[in-house]
Amino acid sequence: MTHLLHPPSVQRTMSHKKKRKHLQYANEDTGAQASEESGVASTLARLRGSDDHRQAHQGPDKTSEAAGEDAESWTVVGRGGKKRKTNNYPALVYAELHKQQSSIKLGDLQSLVLYCLADGTSPSWISVRHHAQVKKAVVLFVPALERAMFDGGLPLDAPSGYPGQDSKSSNKLGLSKEEQASRNVPSNIAVTKQDGVSRNVASPDDYLPVRLVADTLPQPLKPLADYFEHLWPVKAPGDDRYSKIYSPLHHMLHAQVPKSHDQKAAEKAIKGPKPVNGHHWEAKRTPITSFLLSKDELQENDYVLHPAWFTTDVEKNAEKKRRADAKQDFGFGWVDSVIPDLEAGNVPEATVEKGSLTAGRKVLALDCEMCTVEGGEAALTRISLVGWDGEIVLDELVKPDKPIIDYLTRFSGITPEKMAAVTTTLADIQKRLLDVLSPKTILVGHSLNSDFEALKLTHPFIVDTSILYPHPRGPPLKSSLKWLAQKYIGREIQKGHGTLGHDSVEDSRACLDLVRKKCEKGPEWGSVATKSETIFKRLSRTSRHGRKSVSDGGDGKIGAIIDHGAPEKNFGQMAAFCVGCSTDAEVVDGVKRAVKGDVDGAVIPGGGVDFTWARMRELEAARGWSNNHRYDLIQMDADPAFSSSPNPSSNSNIELAEQVARTVNCIAEVYKSLPPCTLLVVYSGTGDPRELARLQDMQRVFRREYRVKKWDELSVRWTDEEEQAMKRACRSARDGVGFVAVS
Repeated sequence: MTHLLHPPSVQRTMSHKKKRKHLQYANEDTGAQASEESGVASTLARLRGSDDHRQAHQGPDKTSEAAGEDAESWTVVGRGGKKRKTNNYPALVYAELHKQQSSIKLGDLQSLVLYCLADGTSPSWISVRHHAQVKKAVVLFVPALERAMFDGGLPLDAPSGYPGQDSKSSNKLGLSKEEQASRNVPSNIAVTKQDGVSRNVASPDDYLPVRLVADTLPQPLKPLADYFEHLWPVKAPGDDRYSKIYSPLHHMLHAQVPKSHDQKAAEKAIKGPKPVNGHHWEAKRTPITSFLLSKDELQENDYVLHPAWFTTDVEKNAEKKRRADAKQDFGFGWVDSVIPDLEAGNVPEATVEKGSLTAGRKVLALDCEMCTVEGGEAALTRISLVGWDGEIVLDELVKPDKPIIDYLTRFSGITPEKMAAVTTTLADIQKRLLDVLSPKTILVGHSLNSDFEALKLTHPFIVDTSILYPHPRGPPLKSSLKWLAQKYIGREIQKGHGTLGHDSVEDSRACLDLVRKKCEKGPEWGSVATKSETIFKRLSRTSRHGRKSVSDGGDGKIGAIIDHGAPEKNFGQMAAFCVGCSTDAEVVDGVKRAVKGDVDGAVIPGGGVDFTWARMRELEAARGWSNNHRYDLIQMDADPAFSSSPNPSSNSNIELAEQVARTVNCIAEVYKSLPPCTLLVVYSGTGDPRELARLQDMQRVFRREYRVKKWDELSVRWTDEEEQAMKRACRSARDGVGFVAVS
């Protein structure tokens, strides 16, 4: 990196301009003072780096010789523009002149790992010196390590046996007085726009990294300042609009599939959704029975449940009453397929052909077209059934019981001329369907709950392509059939949308082909994994440090997963090695083993792996975050009050501080055990998710009751006040923290 030094007057002007975006939050007079502090001396300090700063960055276990070498690791511009070369030890450097306008994302931490170990691009939020010299990387996932612990929002009283807390008061996020003065940026400032409306603007303190100063940190967190230079606010993956948080584990361990220049150019020429690149995909044939909707999935997507789903007399009577109240029973024209129980749909494995996608079942694709009749109701006007081979089983126009007031031709394709001579009624269609549907029949379609409402029919065995291929932004959003067909099977359907309408036979065949493609490719096809690959697979295409390249027959980089429980049964399968643990201390030992390898090379070869991902869960369990934040829905129904605070923890602040201290000591032990030139990344994933989970459960109960109860009978009421509270809780829960260092 080349740094050019300018005369003092020019330097002050440039520094003032670069910092202007942050200084706009402060007063003009203090802005001038901050600008003066960013003069030649400050620039030279950044270029050369102080010995204390370098030693703190390397960690306490580094020898003075190594620290001295790293302190001289800058490339300095000398007279005549010649560079004075120094050693090539890797280092992470953050300068306040970085143009950072928001919190870094979890993907940025992953990109840092890929940049150091594989073919990732250079990060813009931090400078990585001599990244090619980084030999290994360790990523620690530590849920419940919260930002509030650092800024005083969550007090950590000194545990027993600890010396008393320092009398020095800490500023927000543990800022030293010098740093607070140099930034001179208030935390929350109301900025008045030209329209005269006062609005709150996020402070740079909310997204800029904060230097860790041991003297200003709570006692349990002080050791972190010895190994990490900054605390980084990290935004967890999610969607504020729909109050959703995505898995921080999945987003760290899955990377986007890199695209060549030709692939990018080809995609630019395509209109609409881009076809899926399946060259990297490993097909896993899966029978269609694996994709049948469960009882919970049917309820969440507004399906009327078939009686076969209920086994006890109490459940059957309760559902019978619910359907009568909702006008969805036999008295209102509804029928159920003749299936006594769910076991009737089973097929003996001995009779199923090996590798069969249908698993011995009869698969039919269903699609209906509707019109609007008097009263504003949707009524069936066309039904199409298509077999697994694509042949038409049933295609009939249906005359509604009430007069049609809107044919919806632009969507349904139905016109008055087509319906003029139609005499077939809904009852006729229901009778024919009951003859066709058997316990071995699986119905396939797109958002079939709407079709079943029009048919006034229930059936227990359903595959819904709107759920089978989840929306990229998650539920409750659903992708259109037109979009799915174009993206996953390369077919354009519904060309008459908005003018001539849809063809229900064409839509049925598209659904069949989407299901067939899913069965051929595997359960993950069509999900986020379609556009991504595991980070371990990405690393496997890069040769190991100091070894022959992969293209020349050399070995690719390998990884390991260290986690509580038995990770080899789920996501642990993506790594070359997997170690199950029961305590955080065992996780630390597992990381040491993965990084250095077994002494005898029995499982993990000598020299260890190149990339290690590990999770510490004791702090998460101590705070009640580990799968306990979900409230039991039955209990929620019995208690309509819903406590406005998250599920309280019985642990006192002292007990919490003791657990935080143990977790921090585990992190420190991992750092001390790392060989030189190893990248260490620690991330919390999210903030406190319990309030968001409570509100989501509350909304779920409301939606379930709202379909069948009157407003006055609801045990939970969901208004705009709760909606806004959930959005605030989501934004707060997405605020995680991260730390990076090179050993």
